[in-house]
Amino acid sequence: MAESYASVVIAAPARRVWQWFGDFGGLARWHPGIAELEMEDGACPREVGAVRRLWLGDGSRVRERLVALDELGHSHTYEMLEGPFPIRSYRATVRVRPVTATGESFAEWWARYDADAEREAELDRTFAEGVFATGLAELARRHAEI
Repeated sequence: MAESYASVVIAAPARRVWQWFGDFGGLARWHPGIAELEMEDGACPREVGAVRRLWLGDGSRVRERLVALDELGHSHTYEMLEGPFPIRSYRATVRVRPVTATGESFAEWWARYDADAEREAELDRTFAEGVFATGLAELARRHAEI
């Protein structure tokens, strides 16, 4: 099983960061790689079982289902149902923790998935750098402006 991971310290309280990062239906509002997002069947984005459709910048489509939500712990987990990537059993988690010494936040995003061994390094770059780190950097930038 392969794993991709990215993290960042954000100059804002965890509660505020979670309002953005924890919104399963709000990714397109701040992630530069997501062109459009819609919740299937009018689903509430903060209910386990909700499915979202994402259109990426290159026009490809991804479907993901929320499988766990911990509002108090500021984390949620989702699985990819459909997408353009040569993977199986993709499950990702986003989490925000307070940095108590400074009042900042530590945000992290990771995924575990099955892939052919010869594709793992490429997929790790795609997810860790292209999706997770890119999104976290934008989240940090936006909170620096607030």
